[in-house]
Amino acid sequence: MISLACELAGVRFANPIWAASGTFGFGRPYADLYPLRKLGAIVSKGLTVRPRTGNSGTRLYETPSGIMNSIGLENPGIRAFLERELPEMTTYDTAVIVNLGGSSIPEYVEGARLLDDYCQWLQASGQKAVDMLELNISCPNVKEGGLAFGLDTEQARKLVKEVRQATSLPLIIKLAPGARDLTEMARMCEYEGADGVSLINTIQAMAIDIRQRRSVFDRAYAGLSGPAIKPIALRMVHQVARAVSIPVVGVGGISSASDIVEFVMAGATAVQIGTYNMMNLRAGDTLAEQLIDLMNEEGIQSLEEIRGII
Repeated sequence: MISLACELAGVRFANPIWAASGTFGFGRPYADLYPLRKLGAIVSKGLTVRPRTGNSGTRLYETPSGIMNSIGLENPGIRAFLERELPEMTTYDTAVIVNLGGSSIPEYVEGARLLDDYCQWLQASGQKAVDMLELNISCPNVKEGGLAFGLDTEQARKLVKEVRQATSLPLIIKLAPGARDLTEMARMCEYEGADGVSLINTIQAMAIDIRQRRSVFDRAYAGLSGPAIKPIALRMVHQVARAVSIPVVGVGGISSASDIVEFVMAGATAVQIGTYNMMNLRAGDTLAEQLIDLMNEEGIQSLEEIRGII
């Protein structure tokens, strides 16, 4: 009997396929297309303490084998999420993971505490709460001139340490691919108490409108995702998985069952599906079925058999 189940920080997932932050909203649009219990987890749209309207101008731009985005963390804010979105998310019979962003350490800490307090209240009243927190450290630190927290290990250390102290939720850190030393960053996250790391986030990229003689995006650069970045993501996951003992979640360009198996062989405990959700609106459903078929063909009974074998 083939098993797709996996576990991370004491949370059990029906399968390793998670819907990545920013590509799935809070699940509602996809719930009409297939049962979301087919997913191992839904990672929420990136949330901040206060609502954000996001970036102006072009936000999505198709490029060969990928998509560039400049959304800018548009979101309703944590309080509105807890009131309007979380109650429905917890009915989908799959794990719920909140992606948390911010512009300063105090803002991140406030967000973590808000989530933690609300989840403790839900649990005390016998209701389902958030299963895990994914900390997005690719956000710019406004107090340090806009440098992303995730680029410098010491800047990130302060953030991870304080958020870890602010929440009892299982905590995974979403790493930035542009970090000066990604394995050092991952080791720091483990040392400061993170329960896992996820990688990679989008890669900074650019597109130019030659007729308008300007960048396609108002902010000049945007984040590249999709199949184009998969080989880079796979390499980084392999490096990080060999450097830490906490679980690694692979993200970046996954669009087939064989891609999932590659990431697991590289050391990933679970994977997140992002851009492929826009290419195949039933991605979570089809990938889970294809993964079982592939494992049958290859004589694999459990992903544990192949995890980290490369």
